[in-house]
Amino acid sequence: MKNITTALKMLLCMIALTGIIYPFVVTAIATLTMQNRASGSLLITEGEQKIIGSKFIAQKFTSDRYFWPRPSACDYDAEASAGSNLGPTSSVLKKAIDERKAQIRKAHELAETDPVPNELLFASGSGLDPDISPKTAYFQIARVAKARQLDPEEGKKVIKALVDQCIRKRRFGFLGKPAVNVLELNMALDAKIDDSKLGLQND
Repeated sequence: MKNITTALKMLLCMIALTGIIYPFVVTAIATLTMQNRASGSLLITEGEQKIIGSKFIAQKFTSDRYFWPRPSACDYDAEASAGSNLGPTSSVLKKAIDERKAQIRKAHELAETDPVPNELLFASGSGLDPDISPKTAYFQIARVAKARQLDPEEGKKVIKALVDQCIRKRRFGFLGKPAVNVLELNMALDAKIDDSKLGLQND
């Protein structure tokens, strides 16, 4: 009986410590020191103050008017984050890559021999990677400019300047790689080129 009582006391103590006290302390510290991150790093439109999404979770953009993120094995579902787990010998993976490559070449008016960025062909491990490389963003500029019916030359310059502004540099100058957050870039695109009063439209 004594052992059972001791075990129950230990259980209650651990529940209070790990289930109540620890989460409360961590949440309080996060809220005080990094409130934006603690609340989900939400991105909000300036005018309407409308929540568009989180800067850490990719969204599904299919319209030619917007920059596209990496493909997602979980269809950009934040509750089902996962990779495809398909290996290099998988016929399913090969079929998916071939279909994506054909779609991208058609959308960007490329020849069969023109290269396509791997980031637009292969899904990320999480399926929710919000970033692409600057090179992959530059690759999409011509398509976006044409879809928005901008001047072929001036439009490309304006959009390239937006991409340049959205490039996140290496942390401390040597950690990580330069990257572009797709959602932030698309929001900047809508803010700069206001050809729609409906706000951010994915498709």
